[in-house]
Amino acid sequence: MSRRRKSPNTPTPQQDTSKLRWFKADMHLHTPASSDYEEPQATYLEWLRQANEKEMDIVAITDHNTVAGVAAVRREIEWLTKLEAQDRLTDDEKLRLDEWRTLANKILVLPGFEFTATFGFHILGIFPPETSVRHLEYVLLNLNVPAEKLDLGSTETGASTDVLTAYQVITEAGGIAIAAHANSTHGVAMRNFPFGGQTKIAYTQNDNLIALEVTDLESRSRNATARFFNGSKPEYARKMHCIQGSDAHRLVGDPKNPKRLGIGERATELLLPEASFEAIADLLGSTNFDRTRAYRPKDKPIDHLAVARAEGPNQVQSFHETVTVRGGRQAAVLADLCAFANTDGGVVYVGASVRKGPVKGLSNIKNVQKELQAAIAERLQPQLDVRFETAQSENAQVLRVSVDEGDEKPYCLDQSKFYVRNDAETSLAVRDEIVALVLENAGISRGKPAAATVEADVAEAAESTNSNASNRRRRRGRNTSESSSNGASPAATKKAETSDPFDLPQVGVEIISSETRNGVNYYVVSDLRNGRSVSNVTRKGARKLWNYAIAQVEDQPVEMNKVTWKGDVGLVGSESRAGKVRYDLARRDGKNIRVFYGVTEDGMEGPWAEFVGK
Repeated sequence: MSRRRKSPNTPTPQQDTSKLRWFKADMHLHTPASSDYEEPQATYLEWLRQANEKEMDIVAITDHNTVAGVAAVRREIEWLTKLEAQDRLTDDEKLRLDEWRTLANKILVLPGFEFTATFGFHILGIFPPETSVRHLEYVLLNLNVPAEKLDLGSTETGASTDVLTAYQVITEAGGIAIAAHANSTHGVAMRNFPFGGQTKIAYTQNDNLIALEVTDLESRSRNATARFFNGSKPEYARKMHCIQGSDAHRLVGDPKNPKRLGIGERATELLLPEASFEAIADLLGSTNFDRTRAYRPKDKPIDHLAVARAEGPNQVQSFHETVTVRGGRQAAVLADLCAFANTDGGVVYVGASVRKGPVKGLSNIKNVQKELQAAIAERLQPQLDVRFETAQSENAQVLRVSVDEGDEKPYCLDQSKFYVRNDAETSLAVRDEIVALVLENAGISRGKPAAATVEADVAEAAESTNSNASNRRRRRGRNTSESSSNGASPAATKKAETSDPFDLPQVGVEIISSETRNGVNYYVVSDLRNGRSVSNVTRKGARKLWNYAIAQVEDQPVEMNKVTWKGDVGLVGSESRAGKVRYDLARRDGKNIRVFYGVTEDGMEGPWAEFVGK
C-alpha cells in the first residue's frame, strides 16, 4: 500500500482551475465505534444519511484507535449484498441496501482512525476507500495499539508510538497523516506545551505530515493557527495546509453546547478534479494553498478579501489599489512578487487597499491580468510561476496574484533590482542578502549548520525526518550562523549552537558590531526574521527596523538596571509602532548582554512569552 507523493516543499505546476470544482469534506468524524460517542444507539446508515443531509461530498471515519466502525459498515453492506445474491432480501432490507448504494455513490467515504500517540497527541490516519480492515488493523498494531483494545474505540491505549514515528508508519502504509485539532487539546501545535523548540518544529513540519487540522481556520486573530504556519516564521518555514473538521461525536450538534458539533458542521472545501483519495493527497501534498478553505453556507459566504484586509500587509501578503504603469504602481506589484519569490512566497491583492471602507476593485479584471502577465514575463528574471484568481468582495472584483518561494533565487526585476520581504516591507536587497540568496540556492552554507536535536523521547524518530533540513526553506530558517563578509562577532552564531530554536526571539534585529570610518558609523545587523547578518549598514541608509535599532543604540543605550529580568531574559521596553506592539528585549549570556530591537508578539516564544502584553 506504500505510495510516493510530492515533497511538501516542491512547487506544484499551475493547473487549469476551470476543470476543478469545490468539494465539501469533513475528514474527522466519529461513529458509535468510539467509546465516547454521544449517541451510541445511532445506526451507521443514519450516520451516512446525516452526512447526505449536510450535503457532504467527502467524509472520513476516524474513530479512536479502532476501525471497528469501518468494519461495521462493510459487514452490513456485505451481508445485505449476500442476501440479495441469494434472493432472500426482505422489503425493508432491500430499501436499506438501495439507500446504502445511493448514498455511497453520492459520498466518498474514506476509512481511517484517530490515533493517540505518546504524550496524548492525536493524529488522523486516512486511507484509500479500498483499504481492507485487516490492513488498517495491522497499521494500528504497528502503532502499538494492543490487540485486545483494537475494538474498544478508547482514547487511552497505554504506551503507544511517538508522533514522528506515527506520521511515518501511516504514510508508508499508504495513508495520509493529519494532525488532529492541532491548536487545541491533544494537538501537536500546542505552543505552551513544555517541550523544547526542536520538538515543536519536528511535530508540525515533518515531511510525513500532510496537513494541520485546526479549530480556528476562520479566525481573524493575529494569533490564528493558519497565520502562524503561513511560512513567514523562520523556524516554521514550511507553509502548512490548514483544514478544519467537525470532530463530531454525534449526528447533530448539541444545541446546549456549541462545542459539541455534529456531522459536517465544521467542514472544509477542497478544489479538486474529482472526489478521490488520490486527488486529496495530491492537493495536500502540493503548494496550492489557495485550493482549500473553510466551508460556509451559500447564503453566508466567507469574504476572504475582508479577512486578508483585516490581517493587513505582512510577510506573505500585500495590497495595491491599482497596477498602472503610470505612477509606478505596476513596478510596485512586480517588486512585491520578486520579493516574495526571494523570501517565503506570498499573495498580492490588486484592486484593494488595507484602508477601511469600500473596496475599489478593478473595472476590467481580464485586461489587468493580461497586462500583468506580460509584464511579469518581460521584466522578472528568471521566469516565475504566478497564479491568478479573481476574488469577490462586496460588489467589487479584485485580482489575487500568488507566487511560491522560488527555486532559482535570486529573482530580479529589470535585470538588476533584487528585492526581499521583511514583515510588511519590500526592500531592495543589499549586497550580503544577494550573496546569501545565491549561496542558499546553491545549497552552500556560510557557517556551521545549526544542531537539529529533538527531545530525547523523540530523537531517534526525528532523525529520519531531519532530511527536512536539506530543503532551502528549512535551511534558511535554521542556519542563523551565517556571518557577514567582514566577520560578525561570536554572539552572532550563538543561536545556531543551541538546541532550542526559541533561545532567541524569532523576529526583530540585533546590532552585532560597529566601526567608524571617516566619521560614519557602520554596523553589522543580524535580522532575526531571516537569520542573515548584513554588514556596512549606516543609520542614514538603513531600513525602517534597522534604522530604529541603530537609533536606539546611538541615542538611547540600554540601561541594564532598568531592564525587567526573568531569569536570563529581560524586557527593555515596548511601544506601539506601525499598528503593532514592538518589544525591545535583552538576554544575558555570561558577562555579555545581547539586545534585540523591534520584536513583535509573533516572535516571542519560549521564555520570551513572559513579556507579551506587558
